[in-house]
Amino acid sequence: MSDPIEVALVEDDEPTREGLATLIDGSPGFRCCTLFESIEDALESKPVTAPDVMLCDIHLPGESGSQGVAKLAEKYPKTVILMLTGLEQHEWVFEALSNGACGYLLKKTPPARLLESIREAHAGGAPMSPEIARAVISKFRKPRRPVGEENRLSEREVSLLALLADGHSYDSAARQMSLTVNTVRNYIRSVYEKLHVHTKSEAVSKAIKRGLL
Repeated sequence: MSDPIEVALVEDDEPTREGLATLIDGSPGFRCCTLFESIEDALESKPVTAPDVMLCDIHLPGESGSQGVAKLAEKYPKTVILMLTGLEQHEWVFEALSNGACGYLLKKTPPARLLESIREAHAGGAPMSPEIARAVISKFRKPRRPVGEENRLSEREVSLLALLADGHSYDSAARQMSLTVNTVRNYIRSVYEKLHVHTKSEAVSKAIKRGLL
């Protein structure tokens, strides 16, 4: 078996912090290695090994998470930092991403999706909650260039991406579209090839950028 993904938490609310730690430690392939209550605590710590992924809240006592990300990234250069917060203030989203966060999730994210996002971030992806992804893409949207006919998504492929953007798994998307899971996977492979992406979140983001969702 491969080593578990080492996850650190920066969260000041104790019930939330302990709940996340329990979820992570109780899930195969993950280990909660460190708990911090603030950016300052995380910066003062001298861990034996750096975590693989750090979940960081935005609204913290002392320095905010959106500002502290840059310092955390400097102290933990091999750690990917994923924002996890109940707040949707877009200016904080952009600040956190600009300062080095790899993704941004809302605390209402279902546990299974949260774990999937940690794995995705560890693998080099940029997971975001759908409403956050839409806000980010909207801010940076540029005029669309014509898309070659060979790269144009079919109506079924767009429908599938819309379901995935709303948080559906392959299984639930297949049920919604009255398809088999294997057919859904074939559609996804086609979407990845047409959009030149490698992950679900990249596909959704690119589709939003093209104005398809």
